[in-house]
Amino acid sequence: SNPNITGTHTKNKMINLRRITKLTCLLLLTCTTTAMTDSATGITFKSQHNGLDITGVGVRKKGPIKIYSVGMYTSASIKEKLSTFSKAADKVKAFAALRSGAGSDRPVSFLLNMSFKASAAKISGGIADSLLPRHSGDAADVDSLKELIMKGCESKGGSATKGTTFLFDCSSSGVDVAVDGKPQGSVPSPSLSKAFCDIYLDDKCVSPPLRENCVSNWCQP
Repeated sequence: SNPNITGTHTKNKMINLRRITKLTCLLLLTCTTTAMTDSATGITFKSQHNGLDITGVGVRKKGPIKIYSVGMYTSASIKEKLSTFSKAADKVKAFAALRSGAGSDRPVSFLLNMSFKASAAKISGGIADSLLPRHSGDAADVDSLKELIMKGCESKGGSATKGTTFLFDCSSSGVDVAVDGKPQGSVPSPSLSKAFCDIYLDDKCVSPPLRENCVSNWCQP
């Protein structure tokens, strides 16, 4: 057999394979986003929230305890951006893209769904402890967020029982909080919004499975 012909045939097959992979990614992006389920807890998150698409899900653990599942919603443009990366070769770049502009240039919402009962004080305190080293603004902003979380749990006896949801809408105007779908108020702090996103998107994030799931869902192999 002619080695030149064989080499050309192999090269064409590789080119076609790359084209098929790219086409598949584009088709995934244009399809309607479906609901996603966290495999660690079995908790399912709806496909959209306030016009934002579900991008990934993950679990927040403390030791062996699965405290809650978190679903991240953001603009569809991030999925297109992620599709330009390989999850095998470009994971660091993909993680950076997820974090870039989150809660400032583009809105991001985090929906926490409790899989383990905890007091409102523990949940709000845990979030505050994660926020403080990341927040460059007034520490009073963090206290305000804690108060909104506590306020939302008052009708539940001060506890976040299994199935309780906490929604944090992060944008350039600050952070809006809702508990079990009921708005509790907002903290008008752009720096708090960015810091909140970093809880889940920086390299010391509290839920590594969330970032991994985003990359797995939308990046090329």
